[in-house]
Amino acid sequence: MDLESEVMRALKVIYLKRGICVQSGAAVKELIEDAEAFARAAEGEFSEAVGKGDRILIRDAAEKAWNAVVQATNALILALAGKMPMSHYERRVLLRELEKRYPVVKDLGLRDRYMARYKILHGETFYEGIVDIEELKVELEKVRQYVEDVKRVVGAHTAGN
Repeated sequence: MDLESEVMRALKVIYLKRGICVQSGAAVKELIEDAEAFARAAEGEFSEAVGKGDRILIRDAAEKAWNAVVQATNALILALAGKMPMSHYERRVLLRELEKRYPVVKDLGLRDRYMARYKILHGETFYEGIVDIEELKVELEKVRQYVEDVKRVVGAHTAGN
């Protein structure tokens, strides 16, 4: 069995344990729901953290926002490519491939937007501890828009199939 087959088998086991059938599209729906939930949690936690002046909680909120992007990206890739990425590198590669196959992915700049959120939310804010409140307000809005754009692309693709 090759590596890709092993990975897909392992993913199916994981999803089956969670009661999700990958082939039915339920996994894509759950990933979108998770993305929306992480975005909401990030916004709430950010507001609370700013009110308290809690830099650690602000960094945690940034990481939740980043996870919203990851979950939305996973949904997009699973819906359009039928694969579940296993790493950030694999997400970038698959997004690049999707840009070639689906003009809307390129037109919306989803790969570039994914990379920008990775840099600011995950890298600079969470790991490096750079806390710029005004920048994070902008980033949280961009996360919300990214999730909505992915949701529209996935919905259009699902409706067309």
